[in-house]
Amino acid sequence: MEALTKADADKLDKGLATHGGGRLRPRDAATLILLDRNGDDVQVLMGRRHAAHAFMPGKFVFPGGRTDPADSRIPTATALDQHEEAKLTAGPGRTSRARARAIALSAVRETYEEAGLLIGRKGAFATTRRDWQGFVEHGVAPSLEALRFVARAITPPNRVRRFDTRFFSAWRGDVAVELPDGGPTNELEELVWLPLARAKQADIPDITRMILDELEKRLADDPLLRPGGPVPFYRLVRNSFTRELL
Repeated sequence: MEALTKADADKLDKGLATHGGGRLRPRDAATLILLDRNGDDVQVLMGRRHAAHAFMPGKFVFPGGRTDPADSRIPTATALDQHEEAKLTAGPGRTSRARARAIALSAVRETYEEAGLLIGRKGAFATTRRDWQGFVEHGVAPSLEALRFVARAITPPNRVRRFDTRFFSAWRGDVAVELPDGGPTNELEELVWLPLARAKQADIPDITRMILDELEKRLADDPLLRPGGPVPFYRLVRNSFTRELL
């Protein structure tokens, strides 16, 4: 574990403060960074939040949101890689294997809802859960084996809302169906593929820029993003922002 520099700590506090918090236990949440290779560049999918939103208006973000209880009861075509599951259950919070699976599935669901991209395999899929009916209608069974756990960050205390966010990545080739009009929630008014360098220069939260820096370094060391890679974890420990590896 290492303490962050004051500049990085200020950025983390500012970026995560928008998620809120008070003396509340952080809620589990998940974000998906979808990647695509374009020649020598790696591009990431980002969307702009509506200017009318109270939460991060006009900012470019990745698809993501809270983990819902129903996510734990969704059948999948493939399971999480065992190395990724081990990383998800490591660290504070005593995350069970079932909860780790639910968190990963929430990243898949939110990517459909906000970006209209269904990660999985074509084939029969059935569930009565309302939030997953898009997968039923398009004949896609959600899949988890392609997800890579790339970062974790917890909103500092004394905020109106708090989240324990796990950042995942996947490749565009893992998408079974791309809906031309985006996702059904319309939370993102503009979806764009940006090279990593340009994405870091966009109007994004500071924590997002820090996570992109981490991902860029990991891709440089391992272009295939093999399972079990290092996962940076940002949080407040005894009034100091820290970064440790899971």
